[in-house]
Amino acid sequence: MIFTLELRRNRSTLGTACHKPGTRPMSLAPLLDAVPPIPVHAFAAMAAFALGVVQLAAPKGTLPHRTLGWIWVALMAVVAISAFWIHQLRIVGPFSPIHLLSIYVPVMLVVGVLAARRHNVQRHRRTMIGLFAGALIIAGLFTFMPGRVMHAVVFGP
Repeated sequence: MIFTLELRRNRSTLGTACHKPGTRPMSLAPLLDAVPPIPVHAFAAMAAFALGVVQLAAPKGTLPHRTLGWIWVALMAVVAISAFWIHQLRIVGPFSPIHLLSIYVPVMLVVGVLAARRHNVQRHRRTMIGLFAGALIIAGLFTFMPGRVMHAVVFGP
């Protein structure tokens, strides 16, 4: 296996990829070259995913859990709000059904935070895990469909 760091358009792709000779390395160039809301959206989603994994694995109810939880909520808000400026899939005017998720996520973030503040642990847990699974994992998998920016990042053009 060969490790490479591909450079395109004078930008480091930060995409160190492990690949077999003769295959294309993973590259962040398609993401970095996309219109500005897309990289903001994608990097916030990736950070929220990583932080969400930590939150799910770490002890609950601690100061670090609460602090990281607020950061996660902020990242998820950035993901939801930035989606309104992404119009690659146009089904109803400039919007698509995925934009309904961008309305749903901030509402559920408020529900989840209020549940935690009211010590309703079960509702907080269900809400936040539901957001993590639905808005990051399931919706995130759709970003790897052919023709999408993340597909080009991982699999090449």
